[in-house]
Amino acid sequence: MQAELINPFLTSSIQVFETIVQVKPTVGKLQLKQMRYTEDYVWLKIRIHGQMEKEILFGFPDTMAMNIVSTMLGGYAVTELDDMCRSAVAELGNMISGNASTILYHNGIAVDITPPSLVGDGAIDWGKKAVSIPLSVERIGDFDINILV
Repeated sequence: MQAELINPFLTSSIQVFETIVQVKPTVGKLQLKQMRYTEDYVWLKIRIHGQMEKEILFGFPDTMAMNIVSTMLGGYAVTELDDMCRSAVAELGNMISGNASTILYHNGIAVDITPPSLVGDGAIDWGKKAVSIPLSVERIGDFDINILV
């Protein structure tokens, strides 16, 4: 997988989380894995079009998604993964992807991104392989950015 795609998503994720939750995520070891649907996750899909064509899947465990939204709401307790919570997580994915596309543009790669879509079990081919970038956010939880190959 090209570092020219991975690094903008890492940089953007770190910047967005530092801004939103005031905690810098730590990056785990990149790995190639086969995608499997997990029911207790919020799955966001974003497509990149232009000089580079890719699908990106963000995988947020439900508990992390609720922790993120709670932090975004100033500490208000979020106990249910409702439509508002899913929308807030989708906006977080949109911010990360938008910033990553700006970084790509500044690196000479012109791309557009689709709005994030929440995906379920039948929405994509879950057997595809992906470069998975694990990130851990202290007090919030762990999540993965998966770039389908």
